[in-house]
Amino acid sequence: MSESNRVATNMRLFHILDVMATQQAPLTPSEINQHLNWPKQTVHRLCKSMVEEGFLLYDVSGKRLLPSANLRTIANGLLASDWHTSAMHQILEKLSNKVKETVNFVIPEHEGMIYRDRVQTNWAFQIHLPVGTHVPFYCTASGKTYLASLSPKNRRRMIESLYLEQLTKTTVCNAETLLKELTQVQKQGFAIDNEEFYDGMIAIAVPVLDPKGRYHGAAAMHGPTLRLDRMTLENNYTDLRSAADQLSQLIFSV
Repeated sequence: MSESNRVATNMRLFHILDVMATQQAPLTPSEINQHLNWPKQTVHRLCKSMVEEGFLLYDVSGKRLLPSANLRTIANGLLASDWHTSAMHQILEKLSNKVKETVNFVIPEHEGMIYRDRVQTNWAFQIHLPVGTHVPFYCTASGKTYLASLSPKNRRRMIESLYLEQLTKTTVCNAETLLKELTQVQKQGFAIDNEEFYDGMIAIAVPVLDPKGRYHGAAAMHGPTLRLDRMTLENNYTDLRSAADQLSQLIFSV
């Protein structure tokens, strides 16, 4: 009996999606099947069906599959459909009260990092990035945590695919310099945005990981240079790390 015959028909699509989620990279149907060991025609048929139904799409090469906007909307909706959302917001509230600045929960999408939740401070001078805002990968603290989570090979491919626009005088637009920084981000467990995205704003972010250590999003804080410097940001690392771990426990709790 083949491996596919041991899996209920209505569950096979979920196994394909699980492989894609685990590998965190666009995959061809054949590459997906390297992890499933099903009959080749079964995997190709199921992948074709998900493309036709709008849950998967092919990348620019026309060979590798990606989750569609529809599938990401479903995933985000599932995460937001229960009590976890309120509890997650309370974690951010508690964090903001500790660090006395605006804090955010951010996840990656095709367009960049998207703000899924945030708690704003009451300071007179603030930088407004409302929930739903997309920000770049390469010049934001949260985006750097995502890039640093990729394998070195995929990290380089991702950087080479990006348009590294000079948004401020400190924006890092050299790919090799950015890659060196991302190696350090991976080692130290946090990333800094030193006025690279917005003049007068600095930020720190730490990754939110799933139980298998895979990247899911980031917990971040940001504020104006009138109140913050890099040392102050790094002094808040422990509180950010604790909040990120609490977010992970909530998101992935059974």
